[in-house]
Amino acid sequence: MGTPQAAVPSLERILTDGHEVAAVYTQPDRPSGRGNKIAFSPVKQAAVDHGIPVLQPVKIRTPEALGELKALEADVAVVVAYGRILPETYLNAFPRGAVNVHFSLLPKYRGAAPVNWAIVNGESITGVTTMKMDVGLDTGDILLQCETEIGPEENAVELMERLSRLGADLLSETLSELPTIKPRKQDDSLATYAPILAKEDGKFDWSLPADEIAKRVRGFQPFPTTYTSLDGKKLTLWKAVAMTGDEGEPGSVVASEGDELVIACGSGTSLKIEEIQLEGKRRMTARDFLNGVKWTEGDKLG
Repeated sequence: MGTPQAAVPSLERILTDGHEVAAVYTQPDRPSGRGNKIAFSPVKQAAVDHGIPVLQPVKIRTPEALGELKALEADVAVVVAYGRILPETYLNAFPRGAVNVHFSLLPKYRGAAPVNWAIVNGESITGVTTMKMDVGLDTGDILLQCETEIGPEENAVELMERLSRLGADLLSETLSELPTIKPRKQDDSLATYAPILAKEDGKFDWSLPADEIAKRVRGFQPFPTTYTSLDGKKLTLWKAVAMTGDEGEPGSVVASEGDELVIACGSGTSLKIEEIQLEGKRRMTARDFLNGVKWTEGDKLG
């Protein structure tokens, strides 16, 4: 049971390991892109490529949906970013329960966006947890865990891609050792939360310290991105590096020549912008951006 690209490596690993996949559950098809064409989720596409039956119930809390699930007679459910909270009737439908692959070191970062918030909050270590699911929000007993360092310039897209592969390896180990693993309770007193991201989370002002902005730039990808405004248009930052030692009014241009596009931030810091995108334009390097937009020292943004 999964939907985004991050769940595909787990499905592929299950198949490589020789398990029989009775069916794949994924979110219903939805319009995507400028033409609003119906698009398969990455998990559905992978399932179709392997000839696996795909189920996409619009509602899962119905007797019909539960009956369809039980009819599969599966031993265990594997859940990787399915995007729905499963009712207790689903969790109890499998002799060996439901195993979740969660992209954090539980009990830290329970919730929908653990990878994003780990970067935004400045964590240096994260990881993957396999968990025996219960009815709570990522509160089930821990099966196995593995950890990894977060690179100093790694963004959420890059980290998620790496964690998805680590998660597939950890899932493989979990399924092979499931009968002998002794689940351990989570310490709820250590729990932190990673709520679903909203568009408003990406909006910032230049009075924040540059390091805080830079972490948001890395963490809020691919959504909601980190953005401010310029002459009433949205200005999105895609890559930026925090600097110290530059004094200036937050939001004012410190340097704008060649590859140097530096903006003053709060607390006596500044931000060197390396990739940027103005609304209606493509994403580009600072040099390409400055070829088309003439800023001079002291100009004010935001």
